Amino acid sequence: MSPDLPSRVRQHLQRLHVATLATVGPDGPWAAAVFYVDEGWDLYFLSSPTSRHALNLTHNAQIAVTIQADHADWPGIQGVQLEGTVELLQGDAETRARHLYGQKFPVVGKLAQAPAAIVKALTKVRWYRVTTRRLFFIDNTHGFGHREELDLGAGSADR
Repeated sequence: MSPDLPSRVRQHLQRLHVATLATVGPDGPWAAAVFYVDEGWDLYFLSSPTSRHALNLTHNAQIAVTIQADHADWPGIQGVQLEGTVELLQGDAETRARHLYGQKFPVVGKLAQAPAAIVKALTKVRWYRVTTRRLFFIDNTHGFGHREELDLGAGSADR
């Protein structure tokens, strides 16, 4: 692992906004894009509890996630691939997620100034945390298919 890998991954996560979630449920695999905020190596997102991916998570909390910008040519591709588990948040954990999310997405953080449709929609969502178990950073700027695993072990200072 290169010594600057944790910093590069953090910059990537903070710079981007959309994660693609891969879940599996009774009807098979499903992918869905969500806005996210990161804290450490955990991701927070909100979703309708009746969405297919949220229903899948009630059956199987294991998840895979990708986060990458759109590129027209392969040499610029950089992205995160991770696997982990998801939990539905309540209480203080939900409050923390709302706060972090509101910092990244001010329309959520300043509900008094948000359009009525946003306020109404937010009353129907649930908040989730992805706890990352394993994370890879793909960085084609270092060569086609260049991929490094970030050590997220319990003893890691980067956890």
